[in-house]
Amino acid sequence: MRSVLELRQALLKSIGTRVGSSATLETWTEVVFANEDKKTAQQKDRPDGILILRTGKREWRALIEAKVGNETIGEEQISRYLQQAKNHKLDAVITITNQFAALPTHHPVKLPKIATRSVALYHWSWAFIRTQCQLLLKNNNVEDVDQVFILSEILRYFESDRSGISNFDQMNSEWKDVVNKVKSHASLAKSSDEVQNTIAAWHQEQRDLCLIMSRLTGSNVSLKLKNSHRTDAAERVKDDATDFCKEPVLKCALSIINAAADLEIHADLQRRMIYCSMKLTAPKDKKSTKARVNWLLRQLKRTSPANFFVRATRPGKAETTYQPLSALRGESPELLESETSNTTATNLEVVYEVDLAAKFSGRKIFIEELEKAVPHFYHEAGQWLKAWSPAPPKISQEPDVEETEQSDAADQSAESS
Repeated sequence: MRSVLELRQALLKSIGTRVGSSATLETWTEVVFANEDKKTAQQKDRPDGILILRTGKREWRALIEAKVGNETIGEEQISRYLQQAKNHKLDAVITITNQFAALPTHHPVKLPKIATRSVALYHWSWAFIRTQCQLLLKNNNVEDVDQVFILSEILRYFESDRSGISNFDQMNSEWKDVVNKVKSHASLAKSSDEVQNTIAAWHQEQRDLCLIMSRLTGSNVSLKLKNSHRTDAAERVKDDATDFCKEPVLKCALSIINAAADLEIHADLQRRMIYCSMKLTAPKDKKSTKARVNWLLRQLKRTSPANFFVRATRPGKAETTYQPLSALRGESPELLESETSNTTATNLEVVYEVDLAAKFSGRKIFIEELEKAVPHFYHEAGQWLKAWSPAPPKISQEPDVEETEQSDAADQSAESS
């Protein structure tokens, strides 16, 4: 971070701290405070690092605590570091582990709100940092050749098996039991450990999917979250647990820059299916459902049709129709016409289905199949889709009668003068 300007800008921007070109960053490791009290000294609390960002006369400082492999930071240790930061009037504590969080402001360890009242708490996963390095290099965003070399070497280390950096690779230990309960129609309690841990694991996997898609597309891919969930991670878990107990489907939406629509992902525990989809507004300049479907099919010419479907939806309670892409391609777009309604389809959704059957309950297999399905859907269909937009208005070729009369009158006046 100290050597590569663009890396410190990218990482600190993620926690809302701007780094101008004139700002300076000091970085220190194995921090010991000269005026530490005896109690803290006995506990041997020694943060892994400290960042000191100076912008003019302003100074922003943050403690760093990092773990690798399967090590995690517990509530007690974080609480001590927050208190330490408060005692020394520091601005923030940043933790770095292999745990994932939807946003750097969402910490994987639950703490009472009072704990972060005067000191901000942020979290980066190692995979997030690695992804930022990859994006900077892939998009040629680092200007200085020496800094490119330094960043390349850091990335080479991060991608080594010896670095201790890992992706999220399996669901929680209760996953198989939860899937079997859903299959047998047993009830689930939203406050139970099995549901809370399932939602927490799903949230980590959502973040990992964002990082995977960011690396593949070369752009920042983010989670689509409502505002209340962005600002309150606990409320997000609570709401998602409630929804999951009502309908056993794990859901999320990825926002991809310049994509035609959000990439929506549903993992249905009852059907043991994974669905990836993107929904487009049907072109309003085409009057029939058949013409609107043909508009979509032209965009999917390069899509391998296996397990791809198209859903046509209509306003109100009008029938929704659903057909395989392979059937629609055979000059049969009328298959999406409704037999019960004359209403034209207003939305067209491209859907990719993965039927895992018994493999769905496998903690690792579920993640592996999901992380294959999402890039496959985007590669085959998502990247080719374009949203419809109305044509711009055109100036009429024929001048207005009134304009013509005014023009003639002006010419006559000019001649007489």
